[in-house]
Amino acid sequence: MARSILSTQSKIPKNVFFYAFNRLLNTAASSSAAAFTSAASTPPPPPLNLAVSPAAPTVDFSDTKALFGSLSTLEVLHAAASLHVAAVGPVVDVGMWVMNSKLMDVELARDVIFGTVRHSFYRHFCAGEDDTAVGKTVRRLHDVGLRSMLDYAIEYANDEESCDRNLHGFLRTIEATRALPPGSASFVVAKVSAICPLRLLERVSDLLRWQQKDPCLNLPWKLKTFPIFSESSPLYHTLQQPNPLTNEEQKSLQISHQRLMKICQSCVDANVPLAIDAEHTKIQPAIDYFTYSAAIIHNKDHNPIVYGTLQAYLKDAKDRLLLVTKEANKMRVPLGIKLVRGAYMSSESKLASSLGFESPIHNSIHDTHACYNSCASFLLDNIAVGSSGAILATHNVDSGKLAAKKAYEIGIEKLKEKLEFAQLYGMSEALSYGLRNAGFQVSKYMPFGAVDMVMPYLLRRAEENRGLLSASNLDRQLMRKELRRRMKEYLRGERRAF
Repeated sequence: MARSILSTQSKIPKNVFFYAFNRLLNTAASSSAAAFTSAASTPPPPPLNLAVSPAAPTVDFSDTKALFGSLSTLEVLHAAASLHVAAVGPVVDVGMWVMNSKLMDVELARDVIFGTVRHSFYRHFCAGEDDTAVGKTVRRLHDVGLRSMLDYAIEYANDEESCDRNLHGFLRTIEATRALPPGSASFVVAKVSAICPLRLLERVSDLLRWQQKDPCLNLPWKLKTFPIFSESSPLYHTLQQPNPLTNEEQKSLQISHQRLMKICQSCVDANVPLAIDAEHTKIQPAIDYFTYSAAIIHNKDHNPIVYGTLQAYLKDAKDRLLLVTKEANKMRVPLGIKLVRGAYMSSESKLASSLGFESPIHNSIHDTHACYNSCASFLLDNIAVGSSGAILATHNVDSGKLAAKKAYEIGIEKLKEKLEFAQLYGMSEALSYGLRNAGFQVSKYMPFGAVDMVMPYLLRRAEENRGLLSASNLDRQLMRKELRRRMKEYLRGERRAF
């Protein structure tokens, strides 16, 4: 099933395939989590004190020893090598071609491919295959002052059996946080498409969109929720009035809602917040509906347990944020928002174009940056005066610095544990450590699970975000600088020994 939803790629010449494949074999990291975990020979940094602001409101990248001093040289080398390979343009194309090729039907070839991936990209960008491996990774991050957002990387269930199986995976993840060091697991991440059949999400989204067009439309199954659309929201996905949900569909919707309630209650019991990921706009209205209805039930006492996700690359993002915040304040419900740029740019634009409509994505990257920064500033102001919480997930250095500066202006002591910065595990390490050193709580978003389960997910994200991996240039530059510093320090020590 996972392979069937990978987009079809044009055939890649064999010489390009073997070039990239050999580079993967010969260059990529071969030990666990190059993604900056712990350094056995270096003591962890002291615990962060968010009640006291550093003297200067800066996120400093000039001192590579301060950024990477908690990491061993081997870990810096492994991370630099993995990011270098990941930034090679043909690698994503090769990966997509291989995953869609008939090689995956040959057991021996499939084992070789997954084995290669397991000891290279997977080990750099993923936390592990089981609870034990994930626990070790979380503890290593905790030792160097970072927290973990645990993402059981499953999505797109098509039947109730798959949804039930995925539910148990999420519940196991939440239960596993109880055995971790306090505060080391900042969030558990879930996708609604893993616990509700995809076709039902499409049907619910269609009906919600049509109700936006025609407020007289009665949806008897609809629970209390925050606003899902704004006046600027795209509705082109639903061009004709959809049929009402059948009795069977309503029953499935109720069961899916119960699955989410079990996840939320488990998070309440384990005292770990739940971050629900955004997905593509075809099903996002239903995802927001699930998220907001759950938040109204579980977000209490100035403590958001359920966090929704806002994608700033969408033109209507700021409008929807304002509407949701206004309604949450009116209902006195603490609001939790994870702010991201977005991960479905290519597919969103293609779908809109195929239907003859303008893309819902901002017309330029500068507009997306401006929207992200504006939303982040609004969220920080909202945190300072209310009971809301925010996760600012960004790999953009300028956005990170702007948000940090704004937080200092507000007073970091007012934000305390209501603000979390986040980056993908294995990415933007300089930004993560820079924000950590500046006194902020920082998490790494960590997908985990069996290689064959996680790889399609990672390849889709890589395909949609080709520029993201090439943007790792800052990390690679700073890592090379740190390695040169360590080499000079070592050589000076050798000369002194003589």
